[in-house]
Amino acid sequence: MNAPQIDVRRAADRYATRVDWLDSKHSFSFGPHFDPGNTHHGLLLVNNDDVVDAGTGFDTHPHRDMEIVTWVMEGSLVHQDSTGHNGVIYPGLAQRMSAGRGIMHSEKNDSWRLAGEVHRDPVHFVQMWVVPDESGIVPGYEQLEIADERLASGLVPVASGMAQHADDTAIRIRNKYAALLAARLQPGQSVELPEAPFLHLFVPRGAVTLEGAGPLATGDAVRLTATGGQRVTATEPAEVLVWEMHATVAA
Repeated sequence: MNAPQIDVRRAADRYATRVDWLDSKHSFSFGPHFDPGNTHHGLLLVNNDDVVDAGTGFDTHPHRDMEIVTWVMEGSLVHQDSTGHNGVIYPGLAQRMSAGRGIMHSEKNDSWRLAGEVHRDPVHFVQMWVVPDESGIVPGYEQLEIADERLASGLVPVASGMAQHADDTAIRIRNKYAALLAARLQPGQSVELPEAPFLHLFVPRGAVTLEGAGPLATGDAVRLTATGGQRVTATEPAEVLVWEMHATVAA
């Protein structure tokens, strides 16, 4: 049995990848940034906070045996993959890609608004990877609109493989021990974290306070072990992403 832990990770301490078109910040080891002591928390292996310039993005590249969830904060992101799926992802539209036995895909800031006007705005999104229940599954894709009023009402499931979320209110991931919850909070509004063996709280924008840990700013994260029930309260307009996990990556 793990002892209760609250491990605050500040935004400035994240690994960073910066090139002329990309500003990417990594919560865990990623690409050339490797630390054997920082490879995952629970089932979460990747929590990348990306800003991509207009007209640029990630060219076609492969993935395998990973559940990849993308959540856009600002702008729009174009997805295309080798299974024939394509579309524009924007704030409030959750996307899940099951890489399974192998998939190729690209993600780009297409430089246009949904209204059709050309623009030069960057796209800001968080991409999160969790391990699937089993390897070698058929690749898949799903997206789902999460209504603003739901996100403003408290923590709601955005992506889940857990039995209690087996309806059409969240995209499905291939891991029955994990769920991503999200909320958009106004100053003074609070939510309560679920209780779980592993929780990962990320603040992609705004500022909040976490009961027992204090203030959290944009880009801060908290890894909680064998705990839960703490309240998260916004001190300015904020968005929070919470992974609830009832298992961890096998050693």
